[in-house]
Amino acid sequence: MSQKTIKAGILIAALVVPALIFLYLKGFGENHYELPYMIPRIDSTTGNVMMRKNPNPKWNQPEMDTVFHTIPSWTLTDENGKAFNGESLKGKIYVADFFFTRCGSICPKMSSQLTRLQDTFSNQEEVQIASFSVDPSHDTPEELRKYAKEYDAKAGKWHFLTGTKTQIYPLAVKGYYVPVADASEYDKAVKTPDETFIHSEKLILVDKEGYIRGFYDGTDKKDVDKLILEIRVLTKIYETTN
Repeated sequence: MSQKTIKAGILIAALVVPALIFLYLKGFGENHYELPYMIPRIDSTTGNVMMRKNPNPKWNQPEMDTVFHTIPSWTLTDENGKAFNGESLKGKIYVADFFFTRCGSICPKMSSQLTRLQDTFSNQEEVQIASFSVDPSHDTPEELRKYAKEYDAKAGKWHFLTGTKTQIYPLAVKGYYVPVADASEYDKAVKTPDETFIHSEKLILVDKEGYIRGFYDGTDKKDVDKLILEIRVLTKIYETTN
């Protein structure tokens, strides 16, 4: 085979192959965004992960699908003293955290990162924030309003919630799967609020259907960067499936 023939073949390949790839991608290509679901539900009688038939499996999905935990119904009081329930967040992508206004350790870091997250999605009404107080006897609506102002929280986008411990603590543990405790109930030697209230630094990403899609360290800027990226991924998933 002559050098001219080889060179001609290379030139044709260089021109034709990219064109074929472009035509394939244009005709058949599709961007696939994935974000995991968290917390599979366990059958209390068998100890096995619960499964159900997938009604409309996609090309990359099995016929049987895992049943995942969803956030249970709840009704609490917001920073304006009004009843606010979880149903108000259905159809929204939101980030939840558990904090208290007297916290001087991890809460200021978490709230500062949530301010950054709020500003990133300031023009996207579907992205919201819900902050639950683990010190509800102190964190009245008035205290929550002061705290909201300190972190430039936008009304209607960032919600601050209070109630009773019997409402909030089980919701944290069994609903959002983060730990919370009042150490004074077990150790009378604790003196400061930071010693008293044990809670998680995690931010929880919840989708429009109430499924948990991720946990992130709210004190770590890089992990919050990941959260911001995954919120964008989640919005893209909704855009491509609607």
